[in-house]
Amino acid sequence: MSDEPTCAYVSLENLSCCEIAGDDGLCFWHSPAIDKSGMKLKDRLEAFAREDGLLQGIQLKEADLSDVDLVNRGYNIGYDLSYADLYRANLTGAHLFNLTFRHGSMMKADVSNANLHCCDFTGTNLLGVRWHGARIDSMIVGEQLKQEQAAHRAGRWQKHKTALDNFEQCEEIYRDLRKAAEQQGLFEMGGHFIQKELTMRRYQYPPWSARRFFSKFIDLFCGYGERPLNVIVFSIILIFVCAIAYFLLGTTSSGEAVGFSSAQDWQTNIGHFLNSLYYSVVTFTTLGYGDITPVGASRLVAAIEAFTGSFTLALFVVVFVKKMTR
Repeated sequence: MSDEPTCAYVSLENLSCCEIAGDDGLCFWHSPAIDKSGMKLKDRLEAFAREDGLLQGIQLKEADLSDVDLVNRGYNIGYDLSYADLYRANLTGAHLFNLTFRHGSMMKADVSNANLHCCDFTGTNLLGVRWHGARIDSMIVGEQLKQEQAAHRAGRWQKHKTALDNFEQCEEIYRDLRKAAEQQGLFEMGGHFIQKELTMRRYQYPPWSARRFFSKFIDLFCGYGERPLNVIVFSIILIFVCAIAYFLLGTTSSGEAVGFSSAQDWQTNIGHFLNSLYYSVVTFTTLGYGDITPVGASRLVAAIEAFTGSFTLALFVVVFVKKMTR
């Protein structure tokens, strides 16, 4: 048994490295003090992975890992490089299928033409990553980016400048991911990223500003053009709200009042509500048969509903066609 000291690195999962330690108490792979800039480490890293070396937390800033193959063949679980630092690393053409890379740093790394299928980058810094030609289908980035979480924390602590900077970084990351997804023909994924991109942009607007309010409305209304179902839900809600307004404010049909009255029995009131609902539908769709006519304040409601309905139907067609023709 060797008396040489082993690496002092211990991961957050309490996994220890068994490599020989250097002067700083850490091995070649885990020592940030060893400059690996430009070092061609493809073969060494592949051998280290095959020998079940601890890949978590490895420090490979600016290392040359082009064409590295880190596919854990024969196993359902890929290699785990969580907490690793691959700042500006060259990973062009790398094979990283099913790799776990959580809470690490890929900042400004080059993954051009790499296979990142099923990789998990949850909590990883992806700012400035070059995605050109990379296969990113089924890639996971988590519900929130690392900078997104930091931005929300900074906002709660009233550190607005820090929050703004992090939201700007998030917007850039999501924009790059969206472009990469669209380049690969992954339009569903691209649609998700554009929603996140525009959401990050919204957070950069001043609170309570008109731009922020309008952006939030568009998000709720149609998910920035990516959620046609939202338009349908909005339409149904508007139709029912206006129907209730017509029922309470009153309309006329063939000279007879149509609306709620405490003097009427419940069957008559239900019938009048159904007539109000019918009138709301034809007004929303701008059909306007003319068999029911608004009176008094109902005319204002009808005008607003007709305008909103025509706009909503046109928007739904645009959003639906956009989704279906991808």
